[in-house]
Amino acid sequence: MKRTAVAAEVGRALGQARGATRVAAEAAADLLREAELRLAGLEADAAGHRSELEAEREARRGASTARVRAEIEECTTAITGLVGPENAPWPSWEVTEPERGSAPELYRVGHLTREIPAMLPLLDRAHLSVSVDPDQAVPLVATLLLRALGSTRPGGITLSVYDPEQLGGTLAAFAALSPAGLASFYGPGSLTGLLDEVVEEIRRIHETVLAGEYGSLRELAASTGRRPEPWRIVVILGDGSIGDGIDDLSDRQRAQLDRIARTGVACGVHLITVGVPISPAENVDGTVSGLPVVFDAPPPAELITGTCKRIAEVVAAGPAPGVFADLLPEKLWTESSAAGLTAPVGEAADGRLVDVMLGDAPPHALVGGPSGSGKTNLLYAWLGALCSRYSPDELELYLLDFKEGVSFARFARGRRDPSWLPHVKLVGVNVNSDREFGLALLRFLAAELRRRAEAAKEHEATKLEELRAEDPGGRWPRIVAVIDEFQVLLGAGRDPVSTEAVILLEDLARRGRSQGIHLVLASQDIGGIEALWGRSALVSQFTLRIALPKARRMMADNNLVADVIPRYHALINPDSGALPANRVVQVPDAGGRAVWEELQQRLWSMRSPDLPEPRLFDGDLVPPLPLETPSGPVPIASLGETIDVEGRPAILRMTRAPGRNLAVIGTRLAEACAILGSAAITLGRQHAPGTARFTIACLEPDARDTAGSLAAHLMGMGHVPEYHTDRIGPVFEEISLSLEGPHYVFVYAADAAGPAVRPAMRRVLQSGPESRTHMLGWWRSVPRLKDDLGGAGSQVARLDSIGAWVALDVHGSDMSSLYPAGNTLSWYPREHRALFFDRAHHRLPEIMIPYRVA
Repeated sequence: MKRTAVAAEVGRALGQARGATRVAAEAAADLLREAELRLAGLEADAAGHRSELEAEREARRGASTARVRAEIEECTTAITGLVGPENAPWPSWEVTEPERGSAPELYRVGHLTREIPAMLPLLDRAHLSVSVDPDQAVPLVATLLLRALGSTRPGGITLSVYDPEQLGGTLAAFAALSPAGLASFYGPGSLTGLLDEVVEEIRRIHETVLAGEYGSLRELAASTGRRPEPWRIVVILGDGSIGDGIDDLSDRQRAQLDRIARTGVACGVHLITVGVPISPAENVDGTVSGLPVVFDAPPPAELITGTCKRIAEVVAAGPAPGVFADLLPEKLWTESSAAGLTAPVGEAADGRLVDVMLGDAPPHALVGGPSGSGKTNLLYAWLGALCSRYSPDELELYLLDFKEGVSFARFARGRRDPSWLPHVKLVGVNVNSDREFGLALLRFLAAELRRRAEAAKEHEATKLEELRAEDPGGRWPRIVAVIDEFQVLLGAGRDPVSTEAVILLEDLARRGRSQGIHLVLASQDIGGIEALWGRSALVSQFTLRIALPKARRMMADNNLVADVIPRYHALINPDSGALPANRVVQVPDAGGRAVWEELQQRLWSMRSPDLPEPRLFDGDLVPPLPLETPSGPVPIASLGETIDVEGRPAILRMTRAPGRNLAVIGTRLAEACAILGSAAITLGRQHAPGTARFTIACLEPDARDTAGSLAAHLMGMGHVPEYHTDRIGPVFEEISLSLEGPHYVFVYAADAAGPAVRPAMRRVLQSGPESRTHMLGWWRSVPRLKDDLGGAGSQVARLDSIGAWVALDVHGSDMSSLYPAGNTLSWYPREHRALFFDRAHHRLPEIMIPYRVA
C-alpha cells in the first residue's frame, strides 16, 4: 500500500512538474519570440543608421574631393599665369616684352613634377645664391639671364660677370651684348673694383633717383609708369681663387658684398653668385622652396648669341622714343595761362617729366636740329602737351611751316579727317615761296600786340596776368606763334621782306612777353642767318633753347651736349644755352598721325559749337572764287586772294573817281582770264538783272572759250552781256559816257585792238569812271600798255588813266612808270602769284593769288 501510495504521489508530482515545465517552456518561447522581434527591429534600425552614415561619409568624401580639385585648379591657374611665354620651353621660347617698367615675377629653371615648374624670383625681388654642382650651376645661370633679357625692353638689363677662372668664357655667349655697352666681364683681381662700382651705383640711385620719395625703383615705376634706371645683374662665379666662396674674400670685399645684398634689390641691382653665399638671398641648392627640382637643359648657345645680338643692335640704333600719352594730363583743359604756359616735352633720366615754360621768363624759344633729328616731332609733342592742358580760351596757336611739306596741315580740317585742333587759328603750309605770308603773320601779331597794349593801358595793367585780373570778362588767351624753318622768312640777303620781318620780330620779342604773345622759331641750322645773328638784342630775347641731336650754335660756346645726345632726345635750356641749365629729355613719338588723331578728336568734341575752324593757307593750292561777295556803298570787284592771315580778297572799288580802271599785265593767259572772270562774276552778283551793262571783248583766240564761258555765266545770273570777238572799234565808239547806269567793259588782249581803236579806248579810260563806265583790260606787256595810253612820255601813261593794276610775269623794274615816283619794286614773277596795286588805297603793292573760276 505504502508502495502504491508513494508511486501515486510520485506520479502526481511528475504530472505537476510536466505541467510547470510546459508553462515555463511556453513562457520562454514567448520571451524568445519577443526577443527575436526586438532583435529584428534593432537590426532594421542598425541598417538604417549604416545607410545614413555611409551617405554622410560619401557626402564628405565628395566635398573634400571637390575642394581639392578646386585648389588644384586654382594652383594650376596661378602656375599658368606665372609660366608666361617668357618661361616657355626653349624650342618655343621667344623674346617678349612686358608692360613698360615691369618684369615677370618668377623665372622657370626646371620642374618639381611633370606638371609643376620650378620658378625663381629675380628682378626687383631677390638675389640668388647658387650652391649646386658646377655642371648644373652655369646652365642654371645662363637660363636665368636669357629669360630675364628676353622679357625686358632692349637695354633694360646690363650684365656684369666676374669670371676669374674662365676669363669670361663661362658665359661667353652673352658677350654679344658688349658692343652696345650692356655686358662687362671682369677677371682676376677686379672683384674689388666691381663691388665698389656697384656700391657707388646704389648710392647714386638712392640719392638722385629715389631721393627719399620712393622706397625702391619698383615702387617708382608702379607710381609713374616709368623706370628711369636699367636693372643690373652682377654674376659672381666662385673658383679656386675664392676658395670655398667665402674664406678668401677680404674684409673689404665681404663688407661691400653684404652692402649690395642688403640694399641692391631696391635699386634694381641683383647678385647671382655661384659658390659664394650671400644673405639675404634665395638659396638654390638643388631644391626650390625645400622641394627637389630637376633643372632644365641650358638654352642653346646660338639662341643666346642671336638674342643678344638683336638686343645689342636695337640699343646701338638708339633708344626708343617715349610714350606720347605720358605727356597728357588726367583731365583735359584744367590749367590757366594767366601766369604763363607750362607743359612737359619729355622725361628726364630719372623718369620724371620735364616741364617747359613760356611766360615772362623765358618768353620765347629757339628750336634747332638738323634734318631727321626729330624737330617736327618735338613740336608735335610740345603742342599736344599744351593743348591738352589749356583750353582755346587760354591758348591760341598760329602755325607756319616754311619747308616743303604739310607738317601742320593735320591740325586743320582735311579730306580724310574733318576735325581740327580747336586752339589753332592759322595754319600755313608749303609757304617756302611765300615769304610774304610769314610777314603778314608778323604784321597781324604786331597789330594784336598794339590792341592788347591799349587794353592794358586802359585798365592800368602792365602785363597780361594783370589785364586778365582787371578785365575778367574779356577774352585774353596767350598766343603762341610757331614758325618752322624761319630762316626762309629772313631770306639770304637784305631785301624789303627780310628787313621788315626782322624789325617786327624784334619788336614782338621785346614787348610780346608782357602781353602774352610768344614766338617759337625752329630751324635746321641757324648758324648762317646774317639777318638774325646780326641783331643780338633780338637773339637775347629767346632765352629758351631746345637743341636736337647735332644741333649747331643753339647753346653757349662751351655747351656741346647736343653733340652727344641720342635720337629721340632733346637738350632743354631755359637760360640762353648756359651749361648749368641743361636738361636732357627723352621725347615721345608724337609724329605718327594715329598718335595725334585720338587726342585731336577728343579736343575737337569738347570745343564750343560756335568756334570757327582755323584758316588753312596752302601755298600749293589755288583758292576758288568765294561764294560770298564783298559788299559796300559802291560796287566791288574781287580779283584774287591776298596773302595775309585773314585771307581777304584783293578788291577794286568801282567809284566814280578818275582812274577807276584795271590793267592786268603779263602773258600768263589762264591767270589773266581768271582775274577778269572773278571781277566780272563778283560785280554781276552785286547788280540785279537789267541794272548794269556788261561788255566782253576778246581779241586773243586762245582766250575765246574762257571769255565765252564768262558771258554764259553772266547770262545765267540774269544779265544780258554783249560779247565781241573781232572788231571792237565800234564797241568803244558806241559807249555812251552818260549817267545811264554802271557799265563794265572787259577786254581780253586789249593791246591787240590796234592804233585805230586807241583814241576811243583812251576816252573811255580817261572819262568813263566819272560816268560809271569802267574798263578792266588785259595787256600782254607794259610797253604795249604805254602805247595804248598815249606813249612812254605821257603823264597819263604813268598814273591817271589806270588807277589799279595787276602784274603777272612782269618784273618790278618794268612797272616803275606805273608806280609812284621815288619808289622801287622788288618783285620777281612766281607761278600763281600776282602783284596788285591800287593807287587810291595802297601804300605798297600786295601779293595776291588769282582765284580759280569754275
